[in-house]
Amino acid sequence: MKKIVIAVLFAAFLWFMMFSPWTAPLLNFWKTMAISAIILIGLSVFMAKDIKKQVVFSLKDIVIGVVSAVVLWAVFFLGDYFSTMLFDFAKLQVGNIYQMKDGENPLFLGLLLVFLVGPAEEIFWRGFVQNSIGKKYGEWSALILTTLVYALVHIWSFNFMLIMAAMVCGAFWGLLYKYNKNLLTLIISHALWDVAVFILFPIH
Repeated sequence: MKKIVIAVLFAAFLWFMMFSPWTAPLLNFWKTMAISAIILIGLSVFMAKDIKKQVVFSLKDIVIGVVSAVVLWAVFFLGDYFSTMLFDFAKLQVGNIYQMKDGENPLFLGLLLVFLVGPAEEIFWRGFVQNSIGKKYGEWSALILTTLVYALVHIWSFNFMLIMAAMVCGAFWGLLYKYNKNLLTLIISHALWDVAVFILFPIH
């Protein structure tokens, strides 16, 4: 458990650097995200010896990954519609999230999301954190704890919509991981959803 706490605290520090109003203006978000992703993969591989065993090439799991990405995009499309109706600040906060890609090359961002950011987050949060907690405290406890921590590391953005989005994503991918232990499925789902919601079919 000590390894998990240290790794999560380090991840929280990286997210603080990327999102806090005191540090974010000093850094390039996407370059910092890329560095953070590499660090998270390194931590996961170093601390969890079974990461490679969690990646299995299966046509069925690949299809599940693709379909789940589409389902999650639809959830966010509906969520954006209803949250805009319910909260006056929702549209502005969602707009602030999309501003992070202003001035960046869409092709560069797409490649970064597919080949580094999406895989790194699933390898770390689900393959390492949720898997490790699950072995010690049970799968439901692992799902709940990992989802809460995944949402809370975004708190320094002071963006309610981003924090809620992280919680929804964390719960969605956490459930997917609980019932499908293949990290390939999660990586495909996360990577495709990232590209869809940020680049190809933005909801804002």
